[in-house]
Amino acid sequence: MSADPDRVIAAARSWLGTPYHDQASLKNVGCDCLGLARGVWRELVGDEPFPIPPYSRDWGETGTREVLADGARQMMIELPVADAGPGALVLFRMRPGAIAKHVGILTAPDRFIHAYERLGVIEEPLTSAWRRRVAFAFLFPAS
Repeated sequence: MSADPDRVIAAARSWLGTPYHDQASLKNVGCDCLGLARGVWRELVGDEPFPIPPYSRDWGETGTREVLADGARQMMIELPVADAGPGALVLFRMRPGAIAKHVGILTAPDRFIHAYERLGVIEEPLTSAWRRRVAFAFLFPAS
């Protein structure tokens, strides 16, 4: 059973304005895109099921293993990208042929929240440029 999408969206929106900070996950203090997802998880589900190892800024530029998707599969409910709606966690490929390395949460069919360098946590349109980068979709489990 998945978490109520309205609760997911409310939790994600409570992070709006949090500054961007690599590897952090503290509301109103700093987070990166994964830290945002981790914070929403903690609010909705509880303690994180496993520690996140340190990662470099260019971790997704080499290798072929879908690290984020593999991790999400261990604790979330995967669904086809075409079925992703509000409340879904989506993973983006930032360039063709690369692994998915960016995370956002859909707030409407055409909007999402994410933490982006220099901008912090923002809600913005899911433009065609963003939409074509979506590679995986997951639902948060019910607590």
